[in-house]
Amino acid sequence: MTKSIAFILSITGLLVSCNPSAEKKKASVEENKAAIKLKVPGFNRDSAYNFIEQQVAFGPRRPNTEAHKACKDWLVKKFEAYKMEVIVQDFSAEAYFGERMQGYNIIARYNPGEEKRMMLSAHWDTRFKGEKDPDPKKQEQPIPGADDGGSGVGIILEIARLLQEEDIPIGVDFVLFDLEDQGQNGDNSGETWCLGAQHWTKNPHHRLYKFGVHLDMVGSKGAKFKKEGFSMKYASGITNKVWKWAQRLGYDNYFIDRRTGAVVDDHYFLNTSGILPVTNIIYTSDQRGSTFGPHWHTHGDDMENIDRNTLKAVGQVVTNVVYKEAEGTF
Repeated sequence: MTKSIAFILSITGLLVSCNPSAEKKKASVEENKAAIKLKVPGFNRDSAYNFIEQQVAFGPRRPNTEAHKACKDWLVKKFEAYKMEVIVQDFSAEAYFGERMQGYNIIARYNPGEEKRMMLSAHWDTRFKGEKDPDPKKQEQPIPGADDGGSGVGIILEIARLLQEEDIPIGVDFVLFDLEDQGQNGDNSGETWCLGAQHWTKNPHHRLYKFGVHLDMVGSKGAKFKKEGFSMKYASGITNKVWKWAQRLGYDNYFIDRRTGAVVDDHYFLNTSGILPVTNIIYTSDQRGSTFGPHWHTHGDDMENIDRNTLKAVGQVVTNVVYKEAEGTF
């Protein structure tokens, strides 16, 4: 390069760098990128309630039953109706009592072309027996699972529906894990539980996740949600942010700013896989002798136990998490 050309280039660079209008324009572009504002839709508690009611109408979604298969088909069609890319992960696993169970992890992808994504998850199967039921005659019968299974799915379906009203610039995977609730009480390792989540961690359909929010037992009357132990161990940053948003929205009477014991749930296996950090919104009880509510693993886990106000609290918080993440303000 000759000295004269170098001189001209240096002067040109100086003029550009000293041009206040050019600098102002650049700053304005960056400001606009950082100032994306999205209107957060109101979460429809009646719609979520209806989605739970439709699941319960199939009967207990115990694996290896016609009700289980019929509900699976219905869930797939719901997500397809919302124009999402749907993946059904077929697998089988042996339950602790010796039965080989057919499972289906249902994955619905919003904006599938986006590489970096967030995950909303729940389990959709129901317990094969109600061993905690006060009536001994019912303890070997499968439970309705309105809250334990149905409520998380109902909230997820409603958020999936809301996303059809206005596009947001992020990828979201809605993942419904199967064979979560077929484990052995007293299993300290937790490995007889969450068989669908364990299968997914060995066969993930995607790996680039920012974080996940798992929903389990999020619809009952009197539910309180505390910061669960494994969520704080593996995903404390996400957990604290979710609970702060709940406080901002006025739902601190549901989301209690207190840590509670660790619970082996689908999120445990997701967290320990190293694929993504996941917080678990789950109802844990302060009642003596009960980790969860009085309806847990009983036939009282029916539609009468579902509370629309609880659905609204959880649903609105999680909807805000999704939209604020899309804004870049979560």
